[in-house]
Amino acid sequence: MIAIVDYDIGNIAAVSNMLMRLGIRSVVTSSAQEIESASKIILPGNGSFDACMKNLRESGLVPVLEEKVLGQKTPLLGICVGAQMLGTQSAEGEESGLGWLDMQVKKFPDIAGLRVPHMGWNEVWSENKSNALLDHMDADARFYFVHSYYMVPNNFEDILLRAKYGIEFAAGVSRGNISGVQFHPEKSHRFGKQLLSSFARGL
Repeated sequence: MIAIVDYDIGNIAAVSNMLMRLGIRSVVTSSAQEIESASKIILPGNGSFDACMKNLRESGLVPVLEEKVLGQKTPLLGICVGAQMLGTQSAEGEESGLGWLDMQVKKFPDIAGLRVPHMGWNEVWSENKSNALLDHMDADARFYFVHSYYMVPNNFEDILLRAKYGIEFAAGVSRGNISGVQFHPEKSHRFGKQLLSSFARGL
């Protein structure tokens, strides 16, 4: 079973609905017991970095998540702000991140003609890492983005996917059992469906 962590950050039903269409069992949960029994975990994120981190800490779920992800090496996929939270800090606010990856989050620079937030479909390409998330991913895969801030891993090896919006940036990160994507696979039609299928059935 996949646990989709519910820490009061808005509508996350789209992730559950996509997994349901794939025939994959999941539960949207704020229960430590259900997270403890999960075989995989999805950490969504919506809104500001600080609000998400405050809500997650106030939910009391950080200790069980750390035990599952860091202790038991349970596969985890962060989505959008949920991916950014895997790092240490964000230029968007003052809260510290989970610190599971050596990574900061920066705001897109001011570039003429570049609208921020970055909103819409973008192609991504891989850094040729061997990762089950990339299984069966089309060479022209496109995903739906909505973000003003982007991930900056300090270790090049942690970059799984790249995209370009004025500048090249990390669209996906991965180290061991921990992965995160800046885009929204649940809103990315067949490309997102394939990625979530690969997460659920691989790793």
